Amino acid sequence: MIAFVLRRFAQAVIVMLAVALVAFVMFRFMGDPITNLLGQDATVADRQAMMERLGLDRPMPVQYFDFISRAVQGDFGISYRMARPVSEVILERLPATLELAAVSGLMALLLGVSFGVYTALRRDGWLSHVIMTVSLIGVSLPTFLIGILLIWVFAVELGWLPSFGRGETIQIGWWRTGFLTESGLKSLILPAITLGLFQMTLIMRLVRSEMLEVLRTDYIRFARARGLSSRAINFGHALKNTLVPVITITGLQLGAIIAFAIITETVFQWPGVGLLFINAIKFVDVPVMSAYLLLIALIFVTINLIVDLLYYAVDPRLRVERPKAADTT
Repeated sequence: MIAFVLRRFAQAVIVMLAVALVAFVMFRFMGDPITNLLGQDATVADRQAMMERLGLDRPMPVQYFDFISRAVQGDFGISYRMARPVSEVILERLPATLELAAVSGLMALLLGVSFGVYTALRRDGWLSHVIMTVSLIGVSLPTFLIGILLIWVFAVELGWLPSFGRGETIQIGWWRTGFLTESGLKSLILPAITLGLFQMTLIMRLVRSEMLEVLRTDYIRFARARGLSSRAINFGHALKNTLVPVITITGLQLGAIIAFAIITETVFQWPGVGLLFINAIKFVDVPVMSAYLLLIALIFVTINLIVDLLYYAVDPRLRVERPKAADTT
């Protein structure tokens, strides 16, 4: 177990170093940070002083090592557009994205697994056909179009829900949440459905196909022949053996919810890190772009590590030690 975790952790570190190199290259060669900070009228002396302050006059390997050292400490420099530390700006926006991703991911996971199991066990029922037909909407339509349709129906025509913003929020320590206000909860509904619909349909169809395949196996037939109840067979045997591939896809999709919240946050003007990244691209705010890239990479690496550990817990074959090679001498 320890060796397994150490191997996965070492792989995660290598991935983060590679992503940090990409972010560093972006930071170093996209735009002119001196001009962005000082303006076009800066003198040669001012530019030289700023280069020394930012460490741009040092060799590239030294700059890369300094970039990693500061990133590990949460220091990503100063935003060119807002003239504020990037870490402060991201911490202000991060709660909004995490709350949106948490609600969307929970909805996608619970409804996706539930609908997948139901449509597999009742695959000839009329309700299963309706669910599978409706699920094509989540797979076929792009996210921004789903968001626009939801805004048109529930915000413009019916007037039930707000069409943009986060609503009223409450500060709890450094975390600003909308879960504790009515307007905050209402503002969360449409973005959460928009963001989680594609992931929900993907999980549902995966669970259904895997469940149908498992139900056709010999050991399920043997379990029925032994007289086990349908509940024990479907949930104690079939669903458990369906979880291994589902864990992989679900873990990646939960990471994708955070990474691809950019579109949803743009459509609904949700004040999260995705919208912050879009504005950073418009103004070539490279420190914010680099920090966002590292943040998303860290989230994906962490989720993949958790998925690997869940694999280890769910699949007993991974816990069996490999036999040592026979001694041929």
